[in-house]
Amino acid sequence: MPELPEVETTRLGILPLVKGASVISVSVRQRQLRYPVPATLARELTGLDIQDVQRRGKYLLLITAKGAVIIHLGMSGSLRLVPHGTTAGKHDHVDICLDNQHCLRLRDPRRFGLVLWTRHPPLAHQLLCSLGPEPLSNEFTGEYLYEIGRDRRQAIKSLVMDSHRVVGVGNIYANEALFSAGIHPCRAAGRISRHRYEELVRSIRHVLQCAIIQGGTTLRDFYYGDDQPGYFAQSLQVYGRAGLECLKCGSPIKLIRQGQRATYYCTHCQR
Repeated sequence: MPELPEVETTRLGILPLVKGASVISVSVRQRQLRYPVPATLARELTGLDIQDVQRRGKYLLLITAKGAVIIHLGMSGSLRLVPHGTTAGKHDHVDICLDNQHCLRLRDPRRFGLVLWTRHPPLAHQLLCSLGPEPLSNEFTGEYLYEIGRDRRQAIKSLVMDSHRVVGVGNIYANEALFSAGIHPCRAAGRISRHRYEELVRSIRHVLQCAIIQGGTTLRDFYYGDDQPGYFAQSLQVYGRAGLECLKCGSPIKLIRQGQRATYYCTHCQR
């Protein structure tokens, strides 16, 4: 699933050619995504200028003077810029064509993504209004995590992956941040000190910032749609390394399941 760094990489990739462009047409080839694409999308959006491309958690927001398009990439989707007239593939469901000879194209093989329209402030939308603070924002601090985690028996990995507590810390990055902070993923949130929460926040920020700089774990070519391997995958310390030696101490990396998700950790380095 595209996580926060992949979505932010997408935003940065499309921003230069999308911001300031005018929508000349909208083509919807498949409406049945996670939620149906609104039948009024073409009528609402055509003729409007895209003032900005923003991100909230894993959602992309195309901002116009009369409303916003809310986009989620689902489990395996991507959003790319392709030249006008580029033949659509089987899984290319929505095109937003711009006056600069490019189309913004949503490809979503599993159809778990979404494209919605709202005339209201997008952050007030029901999908976004209950999301927790952004992990790279000033609101996300060690004190904040300590306060929401105190007295909780919930595993710390589950807490930081709860989008109502903090948004956008996906499974790969939760594994990596907890390793960097030296915190066992199964440790109860209420059994972590303020000091260790401060370290965890620093680790989450660092891991996400590094992933954004390196293009996430699934880097896209935003202009022609050719997949390229994500460079951050080459920097993973624990994720996907079950049975291999810990890069810090040499102990074998362990793999368990938490909430049906793979959890990787070092029994020596993480307590």
